[in-house]
Parts: sequence; structure tokens; C-alpha cells
Amino acid sequence: MTMTGGPLLELSGIRAAYGGITVLHGLDLAVEAGQVVALLGPNGAGKTTALKVAAGVHPPSGGRLLLGGRDATGIRAGDLARAGVCLIPEGRGVFPNLTVRENLLMMTFTGRSREEIEESAYARFPVLGSRRAQHAGTLSGGEQQMLALARGLATDPAVLLLDELSMGLAPLVVGRLYELVAEIAEGGVAVLVVEQFAAAVLKIADHAAVLVGGRIQWQGHPDSSLHAELSSYYLGSST
Repeated sequence: MTMTGGPLLELSGIRAAYGGITVLHGLDLAVEAGQVVALLGPNGAGKTTALKVAAGVHPPSGGRLLLGGRDATGIRAGDLARAGVCLIPEGRGVFPNLTVRENLLMMTFTGRSREEIEESAYARFPVLGSRRAQHAGTLSGGEQQMLALARGLATDPAVLLLDELSMGLAPLVVGRLYELVAEIAEGGVAVLVVEQFAAAVLKIADHAAVLVGGRIQWQGHPDSSLHAELSSYYLGSST
């Protein structure tokens, strides 16, 4: 799929359901190249479902998914991945019984060479280079998240979808990871981040949206007015 002008990713009037229960009620959200968009909200708001629709993992029951202005509604997840959409799900998704290097080598299916994948990963995440022979399951939580990011970036994505990057990690680690996410966006990648806890991601976000009950309740630039808005919604924590 060739991406054209406009937002790289756009969810337009998206509705999504599980069985007879609708969880997204006409979601409108767009992410441009080089932009970090934070999708915030309490548990059960529909945030992860929105990411799954964007990645082609869950089919929408209404609305359109657009990539680079082209209709991608109904395209399978594998085809969207080949078109440049990368989803890093909650829970990091690394193979714990494989070494760091073996986890990275699995990404050669993308057509990139082993040398190119490793060079890129270790340049961006130097700690992985020093741990290359270590089993992924023995890494710290932050290092596992770095490995998940390195694996995803091996696909050279145009759109990066991140689900709960901060889960289970210390605030200092989360802050460093989001600094890396900001650097990835500066390279022209469109980044959509789902978070329940707002503080760390809002430091780097260009745009934010608050999803409650499957509907966007607020969206705009994450300035001081957003913190006032957050106080009226349950986010678990906005500080």
C-alpha cells in the first residue's frame, strides 16, 4: 500500500464490538507523521480495542480505517504490518527462552539483514548490545520493553502503536522509554500511544485524547487545560 498525504493513520467514525456489546461508539482520531498522540482513559474505555482496529487485529463494525489517506478497512493484520503498521501490545511480547540476539534474528523475515537489524537495535538501545547473549526472560522489565521496541522497529514502520508502555515499570524507566519514543517520532513515524496513566506520555505528546465509555470526551494539545479536564475523568492517576 502506498501512503499519500494527510494523516498517516486515521480512525474515522470507528465502531467496534465484542459479540453484541459495542465498545467503540464512533471514534475519530488521526495521527500525522512525526506526531505522538496519546490515547488516555480508564480501564474498559476501549483504548486497546482502538489499537487492535488500527492494526487490523479486530475488525470494526462501522467507520473507516485510513492509512495515508487510503481506505484500509478490513485489511488483514499481516497485510497492514507489511504496509508499515507495527503494534507492540501490552505485556511486551518477547520470547523469554530466546536470547536477545535470537529475538532480533527472528525479525529477518522483514527482508532486512541480521547485521542491519542488530546494528540498528544496539545503536538505539546500547544496553541490548551488552545483553545480546542473555535470555530475554532474565532482562529487567525496562530492558524487555526496549527489546520489544527494537523488534518492532526492525520492520521500519510508518505507524507505531504502543499499548501501556509503562505497565509494571519504575517511573525513571518509563521516562527514558518515552524519550526514546519521542526520538522515534522525530524520524517521521506516526506514534499512537495508549496509556491509563497520563503523566509520562504527556511530556512528549503532541496531541491527546481522552476516551471514556468508547467515546472521545476531550482531545487537543496537552497543555495545562488538559490536566483540568483529566480531573473530571477517572484515569487511575493523572500525576
